[in-house]
Amino acid sequence: MARSARPRSRRILALLTPAFDNWLSRGYLTLVGASLAFFLWASYLSGDPGFAAIWPFITTAPGSILALLLPVPVAGSPLDWLGPLLFTAGATLSGLVNAALLGVLARQLRMREPRTAG
Repeated sequence: MARSARPRSRRILALLTPAFDNWLSRGYLTLVGASLAFFLWASYLSGDPGFAAIWPFITTAPGSILALLLPVPVAGSPLDWLGPLLFTAGATLSGLVNAALLGVLARQLRMREPRTAG
């Protein structure tokens, strides 16, 4: 019996729901998106990107450390343009994981019942 893709997509949706269902996670994803947009602009449209990669790296840490493990084409090779896209994909994935963890934390803090002194 072949398994359909529908249950898998529901599991992925259930895992990503905390990344979008509260303001803390949405604000974080907005910050990640802005830093990635600046990085891509600096990489492809600016004359000198400088240290533009530091912003997405900082905003998506600690998961962005894994993005550094992706193979990056050597400078001057025909696939040199692919390097920033690979970094962006890794940082995006890291940002989604961090946002989901923030969403779970926000949900847990919201559901906690206050303790009474005494």
